[in-house]
Amino acid sequence: MASVYSDEYQRVINALKTARKERGITQAQLAEALGKPQSFIAKVESGERRLDVVEFVHLARLVGVEPTNVINSINKN
Repeated sequence: MASVYSDEYQRVINALKTARKERGITQAQLAEALGKPQSFIAKVESGERRLDVVEFVHLARLVGVEPTNVINSINKN
């Protein structure tokens, strides 16, 4: 199993974080949309908490990223 800090995982998190910021969505707004506390998003973005596949898909769609595009980007390397 890959580490939370693997290059592939970091690319996933960076894609989500970048998309969130580009759309002007705060961590608090994203967390509210997910029904989670703001600390959940902070921990995900800092690598303190790992996303499961369902959480990833929900998060990606909320920030306007197609989940398959992110997955395909890590498969290319």
